[in-house]
Amino acid sequence: MSAKILYLDIETAPNLALFFGSLWRQNISLAQLRESSRVICVGWKWRGKGRIHFASEYHDGREAMLARVHEALSEADVVATYNGKSFDVPVLSWDFARAGMLPPAPFQQLDLLQTMKRRFRATSNKLDHVVKELGIGSKVEHEGFELWVRCLMNDDAAWSRMRRYCKHDVALLEPLHDRLMPWLYGAPNARLYAEDDTDVCPSCGSSDLRREGHRYTALGRYQRYQCRTCGAWSTASRRDAGTDIRGIP
Repeated sequence: MSAKILYLDIETAPNLALFFGSLWRQNISLAQLRESSRVICVGWKWRGKGRIHFASEYHDGREAMLARVHEALSEADVVATYNGKSFDVPVLSWDFARAGMLPPAPFQQLDLLQTMKRRFRATSNKLDHVVKELGIGSKVEHEGFELWVRCLMNDDAAWSRMRRYCKHDVALLEPLHDRLMPWLYGAPNARLYAEDDTDVCPSCGSSDLRREGHRYTALGRYQRYQCRTCGAWSTASRRDAGTDIRGIP
C-alpha cells in the first residue's frame, strides 16, 4: 500500500471594487468591495495516473465544481501543491464553507514551494522559473490578466485557454515532486503507508536503503541511511549509542 497522492491547482476570480482617485496606493474599504474573490476552476490528478481532471463554474456549475473537488480531497491521503498551504487549500476551504459544505476528510499536505524556500536559494521561486531551471518544462503562456477578465465574461475561447493553463500547472507538479524527492521538506512519511514493518525511505517509500554513517546529536548517535532509489537521506528514530550527560553551555 502507498499513499494516495493528489496533485491540485486552483484559479480564482479577482476581487471587484469601485474606487476614486489614482491607481497608486489605493486603500480599498469594504464599502467599496462589490464582489469577493472565489475559486473559478480546479485541476487535479492522482500520482501515477495519466488523467488530469478539471472542473469549473463555467463548464460544470459552481455547486458541481465544488462537489467534485471536495470528493477528490476526501479520497486523498496527501495533497501536493505549489503554495497550496497558504493559498489553494485555505481558499478552497473558504469556498466550501460559503457553500454550506462540511470539511473534506482530513489529509496531509505537501507544499513543494516550502521545499524550494527551505532548501534552496533560486533566483525566483515562481513555478515557471523553477520548472524551466530544472528542465521539466514551462507554464502555458497566455494574455495575462485579460484571460481572467474574458473568463468572467463567459468567453468560450478564453475558458478553453484557462482549462489548458490550469491542467498544465497540475501536470507540472508530479515531475517537480519527483525531481525534489531527495530534498523534500515537511513531506508526510511514506513509512506510515507501508504494508509491513520493512524500513522504507520516508520520502519515496523505497525499501532499497543503504547504511551511511551516523547522525550525532548532543546526547545520541543514530544510524543514517541513504535511499538508493531517490537519493534522500534519513535517520533512525532510536539511538544506537548515547549519554545522559549534557555539557553546560
